[in-house]
Amino acid sequence: MAEPSKVIHIRNVGHEIGEADLLQLLQPFGNVSKIVMLRAKNQALLQMQDLHNSVSALQYYSTVQPSVRGRNVYMQFSSHQELTTDQNSHGRNSDQESEPNRILLVTIHHMMYPITVEVLHQVFKAYGYVEKIVTFQKSAGFQALIQYQSLQEAMDAFGALHGRNIYDGCCQLDIQYSNLSELQVHYNNDRSRDFTNPSLPTEQRPRASQQQGYPDPGGLYAFQQPGASYAQMGRAAMITAAFGGTLPPGVTGTNERCTLIVSNLNNDKINEDKLFNLFSLYGNIVRIKILRNKPDHALVEMADGFQAELAVHYLKGAVLFAKKLEVNYSKYPNITSAPDAHDYTTSSLNRFNSNVIKNYRHCCAPTKMIHISALPQEITEDAILNHVSEHGSVVNTKLFEVNGKRQALIQFESEEEATEALVSKHATSLEGNTIRISFSQMQSI
Repeated sequence: MAEPSKVIHIRNVGHEIGEADLLQLLQPFGNVSKIVMLRAKNQALLQMQDLHNSVSALQYYSTVQPSVRGRNVYMQFSSHQELTTDQNSHGRNSDQESEPNRILLVTIHHMMYPITVEVLHQVFKAYGYVEKIVTFQKSAGFQALIQYQSLQEAMDAFGALHGRNIYDGCCQLDIQYSNLSELQVHYNNDRSRDFTNPSLPTEQRPRASQQQGYPDPGGLYAFQQPGASYAQMGRAAMITAAFGGTLPPGVTGTNERCTLIVSNLNNDKINEDKLFNLFSLYGNIVRIKILRNKPDHALVEMADGFQAELAVHYLKGAVLFAKKLEVNYSKYPNITSAPDAHDYTTSSLNRFNSNVIKNYRHCCAPTKMIHISALPQEITEDAILNHVSEHGSVVNTKLFEVNGKRQALIQFESEEEATEALVSKHATSLEGNTIRISFSQMQSI
């Protein structure tokens, strides 16, 4: 073995492995002060804060095979005793060593839509507190400088976002570490922003994000690597855009199992469409299958593991048709296409085909209040009550308009009654309109 060093040399680092992945291997043993990705060689160099940390790490990994994203990696002490500033000044994508910085230099490739400060902030705030953003046009294309509060936050963002797309199929992020120590921001507008100083003046000019024909920044979809599917790469976008970087307590965001087993169903009253109406609150549904040999059991396949985790989190223990639901992960990775498996992959009723961010933001456990939208313009409260009141005692109602569209809130006496109304009446026809029902998080009307 080489002479002990603060610098650990890691081999077999595939292109799918980022800095954040490697940091997770070594941070339990102490702070990582520098990191260098030698992409062309599938290698990396990580410098621990002191020698004791690196020795502890290599002693541990001499008995436990380190693995990242299913790939075994191999560690040894580096011949370097330290990674010097000179070695780290050549930029991240070369085989030279680059020193991380809390300021990132971001270049946007394949920019089919305009990128504003709001869009960048939505993307990068998931990984820490973004202090400042400055955007500009250079010969290399559209670029931005993004300053985090800490070095670790910038490194996490770097590892998670480099090479990914902001919008599906375009606006690819090419990230390097800047050599600047502090960003200077003079205006808070669509091109620059100091989030630590909201009182800066604004230049009056139309915001690019409001020009017609472009996606709203609230619609950030999936930071996709070229060729990767939404199911594989969508989790970062969900967390970023929907939850502002903070998942609901108890949700890890790391689950990859998509198929759920739902048991203790009321088999006299349940069917696949009713289960679809409930589980589609938390993600798109691929297939649902009620088990004929166990009619109080069903398999529900969600579009990805994050959506499945939300469904388990919010629906375990919910009461439906007087039965307390058990919702767990299935041992089956998916539901095989078959005559007794209802397929929803092309259903227009999947809620996450559009308004993705809004739908995640509204995810919650069943409540006493349901929200009904897509109502006929001339609908009356009585007509709505006639449609849903068979499912329980209605405590209060409110009919209102948002952007010229009629909507209603219906408060039941219990969560169970509201849940029954939702699963029974979502996507049904009311005076010629196919209505949409979800749970409201409002406590009262």
